[in-house]
Amino acid sequence: MTSRFSLIVSQGRVADRTDGALVGARLVGERLAALLGTTPHTVGVPSAARTDDWTTALPEAEETLHGLRDAVRAAIDAGQVPLLATNTCAASLGSLPAAAERYPDAVVLWIDAHGDFHTPGTTESGYLGGMVLAAASGLWDSGHGAGVDPSRVVIVGGRDIDPAEADLLADAGATVLAPAESTPERVLELVDGRPVWIHVDWDVLEPGYIPAAYRVGDGLLPHQIAAIFAALPVEAVKGVELAEFEAGDAEVPERVSLELIIETFQQLLR
Repeated sequence: MTSRFSLIVSQGRVADRTDGALVGARLVGERLAALLGTTPHTVGVPSAARTDDWTTALPEAEETLHGLRDAVRAAIDAGQVPLLATNTCAASLGSLPAAAERYPDAVVLWIDAHGDFHTPGTTESGYLGGMVLAAASGLWDSGHGAGVDPSRVVIVGGRDIDPAEADLLADAGATVLAPAESTPERVLELVDGRPVWIHVDWDVLEPGYIPAAYRVGDGLLPHQIAAIFAALPVEAVKGVELAEFEAGDAEVPERVSLELIIETFQQLLR
C-alpha cells in the first residue's frame, strides 16, 4: 500500500545514557516499515551510551540532528507526514524546528511524564533530553533553531516536573495536563482544530508496559494514549515522533511492547 507517512529512524547517539533506546528505535522502525510497506530513512550511526553533560552531548549529536532536520523537511515538502522512531527525546532538537518552519501554527502534543523544559540555567542533571522542548521554544539556543510557540505546547501526562521547570512552562504559556486530565476530550479542546505534531516518550505510561529509561509511577495506560490518537482528526496530524522505547528490559518482553506501540500508532491509520 502507499503510505502517507515518511518513516525516519534515528540511529545516531543523541545524549543516550543507556544502550537500549537506539536498539528500541531500530526495532520500532522495523515494525513500522513492515506495517506500512515502506523503506525507512535511517539517520545516524549507533555509538555507545555515555553519561555526559549537555555541553558535550550537543556537539557530538550535530550530524544526526542535521540529518533528522533535513529528513523532516524533505518529507513535509514531498507532501508526506514525518513518522519518526527516535532513541531519545533530544532527537527532537532536529525535528521540532523543522516542523515549526512548515507548520508555525501547529499544536505540539508532548506526551511525556516530563516537561523537558529545562534550560542551561535550570538543569541540575545536565541531561540534554530534559532541555529539548525549551530549546525548540526559543528559551535557549541549541544551535539547531527554534520556532515552536510555547503557548501551543501541551504536555500530556506530565507528572515529574521540577519546580524551576514548572515556572518556565507557566511563564511561557504552555499547558501541562496531569494524567487524570489527559483525556481525549480535553486534548481535542486544546488542539481547537489546529494542526498537530505528536511526540510520545513512552515513560508517560505506567511502568510495566513499554519500558523507558526514566520510569515514573502513576502514569497513563496504553489504551489511553491510543484513545487520544483515535480522537484526533487524521488530516490534522502533521508529524509523529515515537521516542524512548528501552529495548532489552528484563521484565517486559520486547514483542509485547512492540505490539502495544504498533497498536497505538494504528489509531492514526484511518
